[in-house]
Amino acid sequence: LFLVWQSGSSFHVFDQGQFAKEVLPKYFKHSNMASFVRQLNMYGFRKVVHIEQGGLVKPEKDDTEFQHPYFIRGQEHLLENIKRKVTSVSNIKNEDIKVRQDNVTKLLTDIQVMKGKQESMDSKLVAMK
Repeated sequence: LFLVWQSGSSFHVFDQGQFAKEVLPKYFKHSNMASFVRQLNMYGFRKVVHIEQGGLVKPEKDDTEFQHPYFIRGQEHLLENIKRKVTSVSNIKNEDIKVRQDNVTKLLTDIQVMKGKQESMDSKLVAMK
């Protein structure tokens, strides 16, 4: 088996090599498991890591489990809530850009003031020597 539901709230990929070779090309333009995982992450799926008795438990060889809060067996109506996370420059407000520019300008001014003070201290130190 390549893919198995686990208790209806997560799924396992047991044989990643065979999954990538036989399943991925049917649904994607690639057969790369890392690209598939990257896609899962973009849609909010997370790899499940089990912690037992205070330490990480190593999963069985080639067994990877993923979960998403809206990916639940028998709850198809929740699937519409699974959306690609979008972070783009168009989401940044003009006020945010103005604030950032102001911060950069202030930093540059502060650096110039510090340079002036450093040069003054250097010349005083030379005079003292």
